[in-house]
Amino acid sequence: MTLDDLDRRILAILQVDSSLGLEEIGERIGLSRNAVWRRIRAMDEAGVIRARVAILDPEKLGLGLTVFIFVRTRSHAPDWLDRFASATREMPEIQGAYRMTGDLDYLIRARVADVAAYDALYQRLIRKVEMTDVSASFVMENLKETTALPL
Repeated sequence: MTLDDLDRRILAILQVDSSLGLEEIGERIGLSRNAVWRRIRAMDEAGVIRARVAILDPEKLGLGLTVFIFVRTRSHAPDWLDRFASATREMPEIQGAYRMTGDLDYLIRARVADVAAYDALYQRLIRKVEMTDVSASFVMENLKETTALPL
């Protein structure tokens, strides 16, 4: 799908507040309600828009600690990766898991209540899959966090 300027403007609005009505979006960019609806539907169908979600405040939910977990492994076999990927998907505290280049094999981003909750997550993870080296860094201050992509 080729996106034009109006599509990008719609996406920019939706990234900030996807609860806005079609009329409000149309007023902001100078399109009718139906034109906005058609464009959003086309971007939904093309997979440009993957989901519409509520972004929750982790502090208010008792999940005040962000942890980056660094994983190294000796095994790079497909079955190990399948077990690792499955384990990370099963743990709701894990918000992202990434295969990396360089010295680090995998990077995990998790949200937990505190260090004790991180330790419980760590213990569950190492029971599910063997890893050579696991270390973690705790976020001291969140300077920027966004789900918005540059358009």
